[in-house]
Amino acid sequence: MSTAPQPATATGPAILLYSDDVDVREQVRLAVGRRLRAGEPDVRWIEVATATAVITVTENEHPDLLILDGEADKVGGMGLSRQLKDEVYRCPPTLVLTGRPQDAWLASWSNADGVVSRPIDPQVLHDAVEALVRRTATAR
Repeated sequence: MSTAPQPATATGPAILLYSDDVDVREQVRLAVGRRLRAGEPDVRWIEVATATAVITVTENEHPDLLILDGEADKVGGMGLSRQLKDEVYRCPPTLVLTGRPQDAWLASWSNADGVVSRPIDPQVLHDAVEALVRRTATAR
């Protein structure tokens, strides 16, 4: 019996997904897909439904990307993005989901690194997520 160490399993990007609507979270996961590219490790989704959870996970787990629902009740993703960019040292990139294309200017106020509007086009969302994750990986 061999006791040689086993190779480490590659892990995919950790993506925090914030929405108080379970259907929105499912739609985003399905649009992005299991992997960002063929042959790469699976995305590790961290789903949260409250702003408090977003802040806690961001500070403690340092995900590779934050996807924030700008239409979430109580605390919207745009205000949350701005707060995180102002308060979290080395805040991960944020992608804000807006209710309509005309809200893109609000996402710029939020200091978001990317914006995708509803209705969500799976290819547009996947490409935006992939670009932001790649940018983060090359910055490290």
